[in-house]
Amino acid sequence: MQSVYAALRRFRPLIAFVALLWAVHVLNIATGNALTRDYGLIPRTVEGLDGVLLMPLLHGSWQHLSANTPPLLVLGGLILLLAPQRFWKATIICILVGGVLTWLLARPNNHIGASLLIFGWFGFLVALGVLERSAEALFGAAIALLLYGVPTFLGVVPGEDGQVSWDGHLAGLVAGVSAAVILRKRRRTGGRVNSRSIR
Repeated sequence: MQSVYAALRRFRPLIAFVALLWAVHVLNIATGNALTRDYGLIPRTVEGLDGVLLMPLLHGSWQHLSANTPPLLVLGGLILLLAPQRFWKATIICILVGGVLTWLLARPNNHIGASLLIFGWFGFLVALGVLERSAEALFGAAIALLLYGVPTFLGVVPGEDGQVSWDGHLAGLVAGVSAAVILRKRRRTGGRVNSRSIR
């Protein structure tokens, strides 16, 4: 029982974050989608700057939010399982760097959705596996690639309908790799720099 409680405590930040996304969407629906209209990320506009922080909280439909929830739980759960001390730091870097890149470089649409963070967490896990090469890091990278490697590749390819924020996805992926580079850990053994556990 204690082990179950300890596990739930470890994943509590992620559960709270996903619950926040659903609560925000309920409020958005109740206000006639005012939140997505007013607080989405619109590249290279002053009024779209608040979307740098708020974009991951906003979704256009229940289907949009439902599609994003499982990968958020899986990828975020992997980070909390394998690198809990770096969960919030990686998340903040993904949101800030990904949001700024989207604002600077993306198409002039209203960009919304937690997919930026999903691609960021994916990039963080895979890059950390490459950089640290510990058993934990390689496990996280392998699971991320196995479950979401193909969807991630397809998600950064421009689509014909223009409705998917592939440029926001790409910005999130770059941000996640950047987070791994910034937050990776090393140790010195016998005069050489070796990879360290990602905890």
